[in-house]
Order: sequence, then C-alpha cells, then structure tokens
Amino acid sequence: MSRAQLDKQPHEVAAMFDGVASKYDLTNTVLSFGQDRGWRRATRSALGLRPGDRVLDLGAGTGVSTEELARSGAYAVGLDLSLGMLLAGRRVRPDVPLLAGDALRLPFADATFDAVTISFALRNMVDTGAALRELARVTRPGGRLVVCEFSHPTNRAFRTAYLSYLMRSLPAVARAVSSNPDAYVYLAESIRAWPDQAGLSARIMESGWEKVAWRNLTGGVVALHRAVRV
Repeated sequence: MSRAQLDKQPHEVAAMFDGVASKYDLTNTVLSFGQDRGWRRATRSALGLRPGDRVLDLGAGTGVSTEELARSGAYAVGLDLSLGMLLAGRRVRPDVPLLAGDALRLPFADATFDAVTISFALRNMVDTGAALRELARVTRPGGRLVVCEFSHPTNRAFRTAYLSYLMRSLPAVARAVSSNPDAYVYLAESIRAWPDQAGLSARIMESGWEKVAWRNLTGGVVALHRAVRV
C-alpha cells in the first residue's frame, strides 16, 4: 500500500501486521528511540494490577506488552487478530498466553476480567466504539481500562517537528529495519488522523466507560487514557 486507508477491514489489518511480525518489536524500539519500554511500564502502572487479578491485553501482537503486565503478578492473557504476530510472539515468549480473536467479538464471558487494556491498536479497529463496548462487556463492575495510544503533542513547535518525523523520517527508518516498510506509511497516517486526547476521552465515555482521565507521555506523543466500568 502507498497511502493509508483508514477504513481497513479486519482481514486487511491482520494481513498487514502478518507482514511486519518478524521484526515488529525491533522496529518499534528503533522508531520510538527506546521509549516503547517506558510506555509499557506506564501502562502496567496505570492499570493498578494486583497479584491474582485477571487482565486482558487486546491487540497484544507478539505479547511483549502482555509479558510486561504479568510482571505485576496478575494473570495476563493477550489476544490479537494477526496469526503472524501471535506465532512470532509464541516463538520468543512460549509461557505468555496468546490467543487469536476478533476485538469486536471477544471470546470471553461477561465480567471475566478485573482490568483490560489496549496499546497502539485501537486506532486500527474498523469500529472503535464497538471495540470499547466489547471491552466493557468483559470487564467486571469496578474494573479498569487503560488505552495506551499515540496522540497529539501539546507543544506547538514539538508537534510540528514530530509530524515531520512521522510523515517523512519514519517511513525511511522503517525501510532500513522493518520486514514490510510500506505498512508504516499506513501506520504514520493513522496516527496523524487519530483524535486528540479530549476526542478519545469522549469516545471512551460514549462507549459506556466512566471516570475517564488521561495523562500525556513523551510530551503527548502518547497518551494513557484510564476509565472505570461502573
């Protein structure tokens, strides 16, 4: 693909991620200048997990985020649509529970989890509201949601520089390290088109979550949105 198509169907998104699976974790670390590790730790902290909690990591990919969540002592299970990503993850993380499934039809009963999270995958959903409602369905009353997603830097000068990197430099770097660099053109454009912090907060509230708040990471390049299932 040469440009982003922001109405991707699930099978197209899965195929795209199948194509980047082999070097996905390495590429993310390079493109984020190593910030991805801190973002995963911040997500785990924001969820407030306790030993014995059950947490769902939606859009888990290779399970690197699921592995981080398990460091809390919680039982963490990852779910993703891309079989290529799951297979890559199982090769390097055989002890991490990773399942195949559709975010819009989660294979879990109501109120299964104490907490749910999705990192850098919500913007790839064909229906973000439906995905957020499904996450609410499988979360017990009082359970927590954390969305870790790219957002909008708050400083104007930094935002301008960031957008330039995103649209010009990121695809060039991806060509050097990614197994499918064209996919990063879509990913860059999907980041640019994504709602800002307040816009995503409104979407989360509209999907049945309450007590929504957010915190910026890396100057707003990434934002953590936290909410509660009431």
